[in-house]
Amino acid sequence: MNMSKYITVKDHSVSGESFDLIPNEEQDILVTTPQPHADNLSKYYESEDYISHTDTKRNLLEHVYHLIRKRALKNKLSLINSFKTEEKTLLDIGCGTGDFLKTALEDDWKISGIEPNSDARNIANSKTGNKVFDSSKLSEFDANSFDVITLWHVLEHLPNLEEHLRIFNRLLKTNGHLIIAVPNYKCYDAEHYKSFWAAYDVPRHLWHFSQKGMKRIFEEKGLLLDKTYPMYFDSFYVSLLSEKYKSGFMNPFKAFWIGLRSNLKAKHSGEYSSLIYIFKKD
Repeated sequence: MNMSKYITVKDHSVSGESFDLIPNEEQDILVTTPQPHADNLSKYYESEDYISHTDTKRNLLEHVYHLIRKRALKNKLSLINSFKTEEKTLLDIGCGTGDFLKTALEDDWKISGIEPNSDARNIANSKTGNKVFDSSKLSEFDANSFDVITLWHVLEHLPNLEEHLRIFNRLLKTNGHLIIAVPNYKCYDAEHYKSFWAAYDVPRHLWHFSQKGMKRIFEEKGLLLDKTYPMYFDSFYVSLLSEKYKSGFMNPFKAFWIGLRSNLKAKHSGEYSSLIYIFKKD
């Protein structure tokens, strides 16, 4: 690993601490350094503003988040329904308050979810009929159990990355699909906001991925990249939060302009603010 830092980023939402992002050139990813011990990670999520753990709509940012999420749920369901599956078995890892699982359940998917946060897990279980478990359940599922495994902006949060990649491979059926959405640190909005780019979100985001890096680390585990899709709305949401970190208020007009520029530039470069990767197990 190259120990010369790529950038230093502050935890704007919880602790105020600063972390270096160090390039791992072999895997083409950035590594948050130092990384909190797994036992201490939970304290960095102790904020009423950690939006994926709540269903509240208290301000503009939360209203925008839920508006985008409503549209995204339809797109996610369409995506998993596009696969030819044996039994429609779905595992959603880091499922938050369970809206995607609820949407899939209503479309006759056989669902399971993993959510480490107990408050979010309780909300999710109220929506899914107790189909959501804590992280220890991952080791209890049988091998080759799922047609589809999804991680919507979750991979970047997981400690022990190599171990989790092996788990995904074990749980996925042959010809099954692994869907992973992550931020892309090579996008224009990251270049514009630099250390204020909200999608760095240190130290909750332990890893920061490029397209080259995603393809490389998953193919090493026998999961082949099938397709990549842009997440157009993420550039606007991330820019809105980045403006808040940079200037102290959200500045929606400027955030919209930066988000739009990011998407327009990505039409040529392919470097969208966030990307959905579809991997297939042969």
